[in-house]
Amino acid sequence: MLSVRKSSSKYRDAGLLLLRLGIGLMFMYHGYPKVMGGEAAWVKVGGAMQHVGITFMPVLWGFLAAFSEFAGGFLLAVGYMFRPACILLTCTMAVAVTMKFATGAGLAGASQALELGIVVVSLMLIGAGKYSFDKG
Repeated sequence: MLSVRKSSSKYRDAGLLLLRLGIGLMFMYHGYPKVMGGEAAWVKVGGAMQHVGITFMPVLWGFLAAFSEFAGGFLLAVGYMFRPACILLTCTMAVAVTMKFATGAGLAGASQALELGIVVVSLMLIGAGKYSFDKG
């Protein structure tokens, strides 16, 4: 039994690298058009904050959400400032889940954001791994 555990753990860091790269690049893919969309896109994205009781400055909140997806995805992928990036991404996904439920989309509509939130929180607890700029 020990040999199974030992042999599977030697791929742990490679698995974390693959997961970080894949999830990070997808966050960047979804965040880039929001960042580049300018004020109109930021107001739309920032409007989701009303579902958590924040109705002021939607442009700021929208930009912060777009930036956290794009820059946070990059930081996640390279494993730098890993845990702060995970916290930002978790907050963004929490607002997305809240918005989906508040607008009646239910679990079917909120599932992607919920799943990504679970992945990011899990990564935050595990750490970036050996193949990262944070080294652990």
